[in-house]
Amino acid sequence: MSGASGATADPSAAADALRERVGGAAFDVALVLGSGLGGLVDGVDDRVEVPFGELPGFPASGVAGHAGRYVAGTLEGKRVLVQAGRFHLYEGLPLEVVCAPVRVAALLGVEVLVLTNAAGGLDRRHGPGSLVMLDDHISLMWRSPLAGAVHEGEERFPDMSAPYDRELQAHAEAAALHLGIPLARGTYAAMSGPSYETSAEIRMLGRMGADVVGMSTVPEVITARARGMRCLGISIVTNWATGIATAPHRHEEVLEQGRRAGATLERLLRRLLKEMPPGAYRKRV
Repeated sequence: MSGASGATADPSAAADALRERVGGAAFDVALVLGSGLGGLVDGVDDRVEVPFGELPGFPASGVAGHAGRYVAGTLEGKRVLVQAGRFHLYEGLPLEVVCAPVRVAALLGVEVLVLTNAAGGLDRRHGPGSLVMLDDHISLMWRSPLAGAVHEGEERFPDMSAPYDRELQAHAEAAALHLGIPLARGTYAAMSGPSYETSAEIRMLGRMGADVVGMSTVPEVITARARGMRCLGISIVTNWATGIATAPHRHEEVLEQGRRAGATLERLLRRLLKEMPPGAYRKRV
């Protein structure tokens, strides 16, 4: 399928090409790193890096703060596939492309998907720099990544009563407790962007039960759940939402706050990997 940008999505071809580059060893987990959060890749041992643009149907990442590459290797004793950067609807890409990395990970046998993002904060208890583990989400993107033909290996009508895995959440809370890192829980609202939300939209989202708001993650989680993958989502609150913030939003400030808080999130993710039983979520392909 092609979109306005001319990009196409062929997850099978991309998965085959990536497997040739990184080897066929099974992965324990895939990590998706959001805006300004790419520092974790420096700690990956025996890493192999593959830019998105070198895979069939994958455009190069065009968003500041998103490196746009896969990094495969070992982190804290676990075999990891790190997705440093992601695609967004606001880039003019079709959802087939936005969610292609999830389908590629699934085709490589990944069963656990840990997604991070930068988000605006609505809950006054959790300001910039806070970490919020996602319990649920609200999609206001008005489009589903599952619309159209059913991909092989995906459910037509996946259950979304618990999109974020309770066992993985327990591991994350144990990791946060061990490190003394505050970890809130909340609901993520997904907007298509790229403009930041208006004050009226934020008031609406607050009444709907949202705690954080951003422009990603939900299409990926929906796709992953359709494939039976287990998901964990964690937001870094990089700014107060419109109407709570006292100054206009700037993407550069979001990236800077993401980098500052990213070090804390990286510590949490490392400990999370230690908390996960070795090989417990590994699938043979």
